[in-house]
Amino acid sequence: MTKSNKIKVIIADDHAILRAGLRQILAETDDIEVISEAENAAEAIKLGCMPGADVILMDIAMPDRSGMDALKYIKHVNHHIAVLMLSMYKEDQYAVRALKSGAAGYVCKQTASSELVNAIRIVAKGKKYISPEVGEILANQVGMETEKAPHESLSDREFQTMTLIASGFSVGEIAEKLALSVKTISMYRTRMLEKLNLRHNAELTHYAIKNRLVD
Repeated sequence: MTKSNKIKVIIADDHAILRAGLRQILAETDDIEVISEAENAAEAIKLGCMPGADVILMDIAMPDRSGMDALKYIKHVNHHIAVLMLSMYKEDQYAVRALKSGAAGYVCKQTASSELVNAIRIVAKGKKYISPEVGEILANQVGMETEKAPHESLSDREFQTMTLIASGFSVGEIAEKLALSVKTISMYRTRMLEKLNLRHNAELTHYAIKNRLVD
């Protein structure tokens, strides 16, 4: 396959080691070429909005801005690029949110390299990559849009904050992890509790576990 016919990919992740690993995996293929890398959402948006790439691998947890925010912005400006979301989080909720926001697919970082390559090839053809697990979730949601769970009303940042709180992280740790202020995270927490009609972190954690939002 000639270089011009290869699937051109951008890797957007704040971890240099992971980017190097992904680049190595894709270098072993004959039809995929990594043309650029981004270490934060701002760089990902800049590269993703420019012509030339077919697929962008986007980490959901970026240091300056969430990958979900970057996804929405990129798809608004560049309809032709396929955004394949990468995450260490459970597929159950983030995958559905990503797909509804315009992502072409969702792949967990722990997945086999063969699945990642297959996903890139599928979304590069303009199709959606949906794992069997996500397909089952979507199938169960058919005809149930009027019965949305309370957490569906949360913003992407509120949802991310909720899963981290339920995973045992403190407000300070979450602020550091997301590169936001403690005040901002506390505001997200207050909004979450109000929207979910919960009183404290213990109830929030129970809710997240009950709804399979965390392990």
